[in-house]
Amino acid sequence: MKKTVLIVDDKHEIRNLLHMFLSKDYNIVAFENGKSAFDWLQLGNLPDGIISDIEMPEIDGRKFLGLLKSSGIFGQIPIIMLSSIHNSDERIRLLDMGADDYLVKPFNPAELKLRLSKLMKN
Repeated sequence: MKKTVLIVDDKHEIRNLLHMFLSKDYNIVAFENGKSAFDWLQLGNLPDGIISDIEMPEIDGRKFLGLLKSSGIFGQIPIIMLSSIHNSDERIRLLDMGADDYLVKPFNPAELKLRLSKLMKN
């Protein structure tokens, strides 16, 4: 049975790219912002891993990460942050908040897939 990966990114192109690249190995669920993704989680859905952008409308990646990590239920789901923010302070901040990994856009999809697999112990 395939594991499920939740993708949260406001860019349709990124969601499509990740879906195309990961759907052979994973079930993919995608949302364009942290609010929609968190609402889906609160319905009882538990993905095996999450890939989230940082800069999004409604609930951004920082707030989404904070909601996940402050929750007893969702706090253990591995999360990779994706962002065009190429700033060491931002990476440190998000890793300190509980992100399991951080990749800068543009990214190599093969590298992302490998990092995701290691985090989810595939």
